[in-house]
Amino acid sequence: MLISIMGEQLWLLNVNVVQGKRLVIRDFKSSDPYVVVKLGNQTAKTKVIYCCLNPVWNEELNFTLTDPLQVLNLEVFDKDLWKADDKMGNTCINLQPLISASRFRDILKIYSGETTLRKVTPDSENCLSRESSINCVNGEVVQNVWLRLRGVESGELQLTIKLISSAHSSM
Repeated sequence: MLISIMGEQLWLLNVNVVQGKRLVIRDFKSSDPYVVVKLGNQTAKTKVIYCCLNPVWNEELNFTLTDPLQVLNLEVFDKDLWKADDKMGNTCINLQPLISASRFRDILKIYSGETTLRKVTPDSENCLSRESSINCVNGEVVQNVWLRLRGVESGELQLTIKLISSAHSSM
């Protein structure tokens, strides 16, 4: 969804934190992971999944995107009762390719069906762990990504990120 307030463009960004894989152990034999997602000054977090190194959250978090150059930052933590939560890695994704694909969709006037708009490959400049396609699915610009966690021995997060078109939104 694209909104304009006083000449400034705003996008509604839906982030589905799908799952984590091969997360690190931070307790005795496992971890109790949750994800903190930040976009600018907006923060949201998933629920805690107890005793799991391959958690499935499948939680949708919504943000307002005001700057197409913003980066979505994610941190994984291990929930602890008696001390500060342990860090389990961090990752990020640049949203510029998603915004560019949305503009490309608008230029081509693609609002139905499913079309691949762009492919993004892993490189030293991003945290992608595998190639990612940005698709237009019935007017929504969608990117399914696997991101490698930094600062730890192992771990990945799977996200599905959507920019929702106002013409096809149920919001």
